[in-house]
Amino acid sequence: MTGTLQTTEQRYSTEEQYLAQEETAEYKSEYLDGEIIPMTGGSTNHNRLAGNVYIALNLAIPEQEYDVFIGDVRLWVPKVRLYTYPDVMVILGKPEYHNNRTDTITNPQAIVEVLSKSTKNYDRSDKFTFYKTLPSFREYILIDQTKIKVEQYSKTENKRWLYSEYDEEDTGLVFNSFELEVPLSDVYEQVNFEQVEQEDSQNKE
Repeated sequence: MTGTLQTTEQRYSTEEQYLAQEETAEYKSEYLDGEIIPMTGGSTNHNRLAGNVYIALNLAIPEQEYDVFIGDVRLWVPKVRLYTYPDVMVILGKPEYHNNRTDTITNPQAIVEVLSKSTKNYDRSDKFTFYKTLPSFREYILIDQTKIKVEQYSKTENKRWLYSEYDEEDTGLVFNSFELEVPLSDVYEQVNFEQVEQEDSQNKE
């Protein structure tokens, strides 16, 4: 996810105002219960990681059973009134659209977020809590772009979530909700960790 909660002077906005703004905006924003929250831009590594996961899933899972979406497809979380743009979403069956808008869905089974320095705390805490309110949501994958590390939360019975961690390139990320394994070497293909270090040092200057 490339967004982050930021302090903003914008007053309360309706959903209609937000959606109209998104139609012409140069950069995406989230919407949370009346507040429009600008999203920060993503790095090339962020883009590669999301793209690698999207390609691996799109090639491996049955097209007639699942849909895979990346970046530009919006998610609506009704219980907290959140519009957001997960990095990758997997849907079982057909997409369920919010208010018949084909750019906004409501029924992801799995969500993948690529962590960034500005959003990792939000993605791990509040964002995860928001996603849990979706009845269809069963798996959450968090990918570190600074090193080989993938965190996985899989829903079990009684609203419990099983946590798994992957940190070796020769292992595979096993999606529990649709029984698929993706090698971490595929997830991190062409990702340049030295570039992340350079970006961090530049930001400190």
